[in-house]
Amino acid sequence: MLSFENDYSEGCHPAILERLKQINLEKNPGYGADGYCQAARDKIRQACESPRADVWFLVGGTQTNQTVIDAITPQYAGVAAAESGHINVHEAGAIEATGHKVLTLPEHDGKIDAKELDAYCGDFYQDGNYEHMVFPGTVYISQSTEYGTIYSLDELKAISQVCKRYDMRLFVDGARLGYALSAQGNDVSLVDLARLADVIYIGGTKQGALFGEAVVFPRGDSPKHFLTLIKQHGALLAKGWLLGVQFDTLFSEDRYSVIAYQANQAADRIRQALRAKGYQLTLDNPTNQILVTMDQATIDRLSAQVKLGYMYPVDESHAVMRICTSWATSSEQVDQLVGLL
Repeated sequence: MLSFENDYSEGCHPAILERLKQINLEKNPGYGADGYCQAARDKIRQACESPRADVWFLVGGTQTNQTVIDAITPQYAGVAAAESGHINVHEAGAIEATGHKVLTLPEHDGKIDAKELDAYCGDFYQDGNYEHMVFPGTVYISQSTEYGTIYSLDELKAISQVCKRYDMRLFVDGARLGYALSAQGNDVSLVDLARLADVIYIGGTKQGALFGEAVVFPRGDSPKHFLTLIKQHGALLAKGWLLGVQFDTLFSEDRYSVIAYQANQAADRIRQALRAKGYQLTLDNPTNQILVTMDQATIDRLSAQVKLGYMYPVDESHAVMRICTSWATSSEQVDQLVGLL
């Protein structure tokens, strides 16, 4: 059976597997104090053009979001996010479990709007009872979004300005960052993100690594004892060099960008086929996630031969399904899916 269900079904990029095999019997210090983690940090700092950046390696996406948001958000504050944001819909209340409320904003193709964020904060501080309310302390966005859309540079600049105006931290979830940076029409670089955001996480799990994410504080201002906080949240890997090797490999030979670009190209081929065959694209996005509205008969027919991701219902007989390519998607697999369509 074909699988276009998600972008983390496979193990890892062959170059990572080969390096892990090469160092398998080496003895390395734990918890990220090894040479491989240091090499990966140096490469990420260079890619961000942030020589003072703090770079930390965590085990997975939910742990990363929970750890970072809990660490940078004041005890009395919550985190603003799109209604469709990952921390609001698909992390099982992990953020609320730390005592921080997710403050939802309207989503526009998965994105928040700077003017609406500004209005939300303005209304909050104009309320005479705001001391009795949950402060907006952090703003969470993802690049690409839950729906595979991307923020433009102007949109990010506007959101960053609002964050500064109201003394909020801007956190960019980059679980699928490579797919966003290499998307057609994207005008945002990793350097731009490092300049505009307070914290970025660079995804590995969904972009060629076995597991793991890299958290970047571009200005080197990690919260005090952040390593201890990572451990408290169950996100610290004792065998930290396994993460270092993976990110060192992904950030060598421009691999992080190249494999993401290949996934986007595969998705573009599928989009063209969907349009040609009369399918209804739910929205037009440029990354590796394709959202398409299908009737139940079509879903049942395709599901017999290919795994698709379920997003949400439209009505009694239609649902939005996701077709997701990855670094490992081959031309042959795309051809087979196009044939089934």
